[in-house]
Amino acid sequence: MDELLLARIKRLILAQKYLFSEKAEIELLRDHITRMDVIEAIINAPKITKKIKSRSKYKTSKIEYLYIIPGITWDGIPIYTKGTIKHFEGEDVFYLLISSKRYIGS
Repeated sequence: MDELLLARIKRLILAQKYLFSEKAEIELLRDHITRMDVIEAIINAPKITKKIKSRSKYKTSKIEYLYIIPGITWDGIPIYTKGTIKHFEGEDVFYLLISSKRYIGS
């Protein structure tokens, strides 16, 4: 099931249906990585390593899932991303990257 979910996320990324949160943009600057590095890491990622529930701070009753996806760029930079799929009228609209930073860990 996670393979299908990762495929959906990769399709949204390839269709340029993604946004970066302000937090993710700050992390990109701090870690000296680009949006393209993040895109490459997601496209190259072999799996979603974790799925967590998170309450959206914009909607008090809605629970959304955040997906943790570590991947590696074509230049070998390990990048950790955390994001969610946003829906509108029953369709996946875009993938919101909440966190994007260099990955240090196993």
